[in-house]
Amino acid sequence: MSTPIAAAGLGFAGHELARASLDQCLKCTICETQCPVARVTDLYPGPKFIGPQAERFRHGQSVDHSLDYCSSCGTCTLVCPQGVQIAEMISQGRAVMKAGHMPLRDKLISQTVLMGKAMTPVAPLANAALGIKPLRVVVEATFGIHRNAPMPHAQSQSFEAWFKKHRPARTTEATRGKVVFFHGCAGNYFEVATSKYAVEVLEHLGYEVLVPSHGCCGLAQQSNGLFDGATHDVLKLCDDLRSAGKGLTIVSASGSCTGMLKHEAHEIMGVKDERLADVGSRIVDIMEFLWTLHQAGELPEFAPINLSVPYHAPCQLKGQRMGMPALDVLGLIPGLTVRESGQPCCGIAGTYGLKKEKYAVAQAVGKPVFDHMLKDNPGFGLCDTETCRWQIGKSTGLRMEHPIYLVHQALGLSPVSTAA
Repeated sequence: MSTPIAAAGLGFAGHELARASLDQCLKCTICETQCPVARVTDLYPGPKFIGPQAERFRHGQSVDHSLDYCSSCGTCTLVCPQGVQIAEMISQGRAVMKAGHMPLRDKLISQTVLMGKAMTPVAPLANAALGIKPLRVVVEATFGIHRNAPMPHAQSQSFEAWFKKHRPARTTEATRGKVVFFHGCAGNYFEVATSKYAVEVLEHLGYEVLVPSHGCCGLAQQSNGLFDGATHDVLKLCDDLRSAGKGLTIVSASGSCTGMLKHEAHEIMGVKDERLADVGSRIVDIMEFLWTLHQAGELPEFAPINLSVPYHAPCQLKGQRMGMPALDVLGLIPGLTVRESGQPCCGIAGTYGLKKEKYAVAQAVGKPVFDHMLKDNPGFGLCDTETCRWQIGKSTGLRMEHPIYLVHQALGLSPVSTAA
């Protein structure tokens, strides 16, 4: 039986999981040396100061508003040798800080499903409007969304609409059973081609792919401190995904949304619900899924692709401690050389880099990634998460693809339509 959230929303901030790790901090400053934000701006004092050090004095209240300059990339938690949940307690502190006076801008940019539904029917017009500089200047002045910030590219057909008419190309029955595909908001409305690639690869490998209609994971709301709305959305999503059947593996090409289900909803917001525990234990990133198949000897050989291509492993995937499965899988393709950026973050951090006051910081954080992508490329680069692809693409002019794009190609599958 599902139980309500034990400490709903802000009641969880500053307690239990993150705070339990507080006194393990040795002030070794490893987190400070690895923080991509602290290294480019003095506006952010660094994760040690604003995390465990400040948390000792918060008592459920915000101590220093500079914590809002944390991008929530999670690098500090990842590198901490003592297991202190630094990024998690900073996110909780942000939610407390914004309680009662949430900027309208932060509420609007968190409504990803609403944005997708509004833009899809008028995709060409919406895309054209987002390219009008004077209009972007007005939006910046009115809502605080930077005029040069990357915006999603609307598609004329959602992924779910495509899937309803889709018929697998194979001529034989699925032999490996069923899997559930979780597309995420961006994968449904903006990164439709990536979702198509993923489904066609899974079907080619012998799976029957189920796609129950579903909505948002709540990540954008969570990262902006809107814990109550995020909790509602993530539990609704769990219900939707569970409707496809018990015990089925859930595969996703949306790495950041996968992290919300596996880690952030519980560790940051304190969601304690058997539905989340169930879905979080069954969901897996698609490249991780393919690597597991290879390790079991169940992945077919790939056709050669003679390319050298730059790749950035996003912080959202690193935070899930899965390694870099995209590098492992792409390393199986003969002739393909993949060069990883070696950088902790591209700067966008979901909605962080959209905000007027944080845009310059986000660009400075991402510059080493941009430089890496531009140094040697075949006209495109690779990255696993959607907003990171938008950020890198906007700042470099390159076409950005999910690694599943090259897997799809190496399996000899026909290109899918990417028309808006």
